[in-house]
Amino acid sequence: MSADELTPPDAARWAARAGLPLEDARHAAVAATAQHIHSVISVLRELDFGDTPPAFAYRAGGAGPDAAL
Repeated sequence: MSADELTPPDAARWAARAGLPLEDARHAAVAATAQHIHSVISVLRELDFGDTPPAFAYRAGGAGPDAAL
């Protein structure tokens, strides 16, 4: 099942399997949040990061990987 099909009862069942039982009032909110997270991750998976250097190559507030250390 994809997250696009996640229903409130499914969210409750998955949470219970993970040891996180939910109150009935939270099922819909958890399902909606999971669907939103899935949509964001789907977009990120489509991005091409092939020429992007790893994060450790940058310094906070610095100019980038070629900046003097």
